[in-house]
Amino acid sequence: MTTAYDAPHGVPEVIDRREGPYGEVVLRRHGGLLQIIANGCFLMDTSDGRSERLLVDAALGALDDRPAPEVLIGGLGVGFSLAHAVAEPRWGRIAVVERERAIIDWHRSGPLAELSARALGDPRTEVIEVDLVAHVNETSDTYDVLCLDIDNGPEWTVTEGNEGLYSPAGLAACARVLRPGGVLAVWSAKPSPDFARTLRNAGFQRVRTEEIPVARGVPDVVHLAVRPG
Repeated sequence: MTTAYDAPHGVPEVIDRREGPYGEVVLRRHGGLLQIIANGCFLMDTSDGRSERLLVDAALGALDDRPAPEVLIGGLGVGFSLAHAVAEPRWGRIAVVERERAIIDWHRSGPLAELSARALGDPRTEVIEVDLVAHVNETSDTYDVLCLDIDNGPEWTVTEGNEGLYSPAGLAACARVLRPGGVLAVWSAKPSPDFARTLRNAGFQRVRTEEIPVARGVPDVVHLAVRPG
């Protein structure tokens, strides 16, 4: 997610509006930017992408030197994280979980395709249309890295159902799908000492944060933690 940006002048143009199982999702064009709005809440736009790229880089940097690690990216968004992962040859399988059919459509055949067409065409890429919370609780797949960016942070979720992901039970589910020594990386619009403590209490090791400076206000952060093993 991206929460701090310099909005261009003028009235945004609504390109598409969908009503889905989790509420309304809107794609807008505002100046030269594309923006995703969910239930009236600004989620992200195409203005920058630094924090999405750091999410992927920091997770890989925290991982050991195992060959062709497999990553699960939680949230397709505007495609910055996926595109950045595909640009790194070290990654093996790159799975992206996205619950909103509208966002997947905007990438496959809509205005966001210009950002993600190459990444979606990479043979390592797999898009899984499912709710992330359900996926980590139900899948039999395992990964070396989880990069999660489905909310504005553990304390500012897009929908109430996402809150459980950051609880002890939700983190236990994340640990279940992580291979030993795997890395959990969680994007947040602000630091969360409480979440860092929850990570440690859930048994994760090497818990730390990396900051992404923003133009104004508190920095965005990536929470990093390693599953023991």
